[in-house]
Amino acid sequence: MFSFWYKGKFRRIFFQALAIVIFAGFGFFLYYNTSTNLARLNIAPGFEFMDEIAGFMPTTTGMNLTGFDLNKSTHGDVFVVGMFNTLIVAIMGVIFATILGFVMGILRLSKNLILSFVASAYVEGMRNIPLLLWILIWYFGIILAGPSVRGSVSFFDIIFINKRYVALPQPLLTEAIWMILGGIIAAIVFIFFLKKWADQRRDQTGRNFPVFWVSIGVIFFIPLILLNVAGLSVSWEYPILKGFNYIKGIQLPGSYMAMVLALSFYTGAYIAEIVRAGILAVTSGQIDAARSIGLRPGQISRFVVIPQALRVIVPPLTSQYLSLTKNSSLAVAIGYTDLVNVFTGISMMQTGNALEIIMLTMLFYASVSLFISLFMNWFNRRVAIVER
Repeated sequence: MFSFWYKGKFRRIFFQALAIVIFAGFGFFLYYNTSTNLARLNIAPGFEFMDEIAGFMPTTTGMNLTGFDLNKSTHGDVFVVGMFNTLIVAIMGVIFATILGFVMGILRLSKNLILSFVASAYVEGMRNIPLLLWILIWYFGIILAGPSVRGSVSFFDIIFINKRYVALPQPLLTEAIWMILGGIIAAIVFIFFLKKWADQRRDQTGRNFPVFWVSIGVIFFIPLILLNVAGLSVSWEYPILKGFNYIKGIQLPGSYMAMVLALSFYTGAYIAEIVRAGILAVTSGQIDAARSIGLRPGQISRFVVIPQALRVIVPPLTSQYLSLTKNSSLAVAIGYTDLVNVFTGISMMQTGNALEIIMLTMLFYASVSLFISLFMNWFNRRVAIVER
């Protein structure tokens, strides 16, 4: 009677349809429940509040890189400032954590006992203490213990470090900046085709071309050549001490530095273990075979160990990047002006539009996470083994 139930195709379609119905029902329940509660509280949902004047400064004056105006900017501008401040923490954290993780992961495998011990102590120390505690340690125990503004540590009289912020020169948006950006884009296109040519040349002749060092030179010299041809130069605004504070330039607040350092060192410990596992996944037979055909240690690492290790490293590395981005929301603990602090915190208290603000915040984090996942999945396919 129910013979169709035993057909695999029917069961697959049935359970997929059932899942869709359950998901749609849950969505309708949330919508109905939310609408009923808002109507009961006489709250009209909508995004009109985004056009209202915010009336507060969602970032520090020296880090106001989006041009926020206290007297004119709206809650929509607060949302933009919060996204920007969150992204610059996440991007710098990912860069530093990756570099630190790869270095420490390799040092853990070193035959030098001291280097191996230091790397192991770093990994175990970081992983066994909560991230929030590390953020507090970096901010209250290290950053705020630094020198005063007048006693700032100076580097070449253009960079000044104190317990309140790091003062840096700021490039002015002139024609030279756009020329540099155009030169960098042209250099990236050139490097792309250079890499393809170098791969074809290696496959045909077996000879390697120093793509890495040539790429560094191209990135540096093409913008420089374009500036010289156009007769332009980059204009900088340098920090100047006036009274008890530095004016002009960029002032990265201590809370920003604490967040970047805490996220980098904490996530770097996990990346170090991922890198160590990836390298150990390459069998000794592969390395012995590479030695037998005369490859040098550097070539063995570049052409044998690293390419195979990346196939193990990249998938869990994606999870660490996602965690770092979402963990940046802990910045509210030390007052850094990220999205959760200024938008989900201050803007929500001023407007009362909790539903809309939380939805926008969730949408932002989901979009960033999806972008990271898509990029890392693309990179994973590039380094995956291609069956022939």
